Amino acid sequence: MNGLLTLRGMTTGQLESLLDLGQRYRRMIRAGSQLPQTLHGRTITTAFFEPSTRTRLSFEKAAAALGAVVMSFTPETSSTSKGETFRDTVLTLTAMGTDVLVLRHSLADAADLAARWSRVPVVNAGTGRREHPTQTLIDALTLREHFGGLHGLRMGIVGDVANSRVARSHLAALPTLGIELTLVGPPTLLPTANPWGVRISAELDDELGDLDVIYLLRIQKERGAGSGLPSEAAYARHYGMNEERLSMLKPNSVIMHPGPMNRGVELDDSAADGERSLVLQQVANGVPMRMAVLESAIGEES
Repeated sequence: MNGLLTLRGMTTGQLESLLDLGQRYRRMIRAGSQLPQTLHGRTITTAFFEPSTRTRLSFEKAAAALGAVVMSFTPETSSTSKGETFRDTVLTLTAMGTDVLVLRHSLADAADLAARWSRVPVVNAGTGRREHPTQTLIDALTLREHFGGLHGLRMGIVGDVANSRVARSHLAALPTLGIELTLVGPPTLLPTANPWGVRISAELDDELGDLDVIYLLRIQKERGAGSGLPSEAAYARHYGMNEERLSMLKPNSVIMHPGPMNRGVELDDSAADGERSLVLQQVANGVPMRMAVLESAIGEES
């Protein structure tokens, strides 16, 4: 694999190979085993043009854990504030000798452009509304660990699907792994077309009893969502996970959220912190899964 721009078009075998490597690293970390220094002598550059906590830190820790040198680019303190273009920034970073560029950007095609300009592997860490491939891999790993397998699971993706790059990556890959998806939310936050052929519903309560996974998304106001919607309190009443809705779930159903969470809107404390929640497992799996992605991104050149 030369970088990771998208999960679209990947086969079941390719996806499972990445998950297998991520699971191997997860087990090694849990056991306190010495990690292979497969990226020793390599340089990984993280360039995040949008704010991030979980994604950026886990990529940087993943790179360091495999022995790489990490360069961290911060737009606010860089020459972009002096008018340097995105293209020149990418060319500058790669000219310094980076081996992999990990990129987050508000432009949907930023990762594609960077890969074309830089000629080094680029890993998409979230671009515009388009995709967030490593989050989907992390979530698949988390579910595989919890349930022992993925085939036949039913997941409801709830909330701002229209503006969610996580949802798009899920739609691109999770059905390939055997997960049945349903999109749930207010009509204004659901896609207007359905090229994936999945079930779409505006009524969360009607779906809860059939779902194994309730995957909650926040309303992405920074991408224009929220106009024409009811108040946050009204949204929470109709689509938020609370104690009443938790009681409607199947006994083994779980709650997931890619973060950051808005407590009291998408979910309350009983859902976020309860025994059904896999949120912290998702966070913990970020490092080993991104170790697998970084190693695979330059594996052909190792």
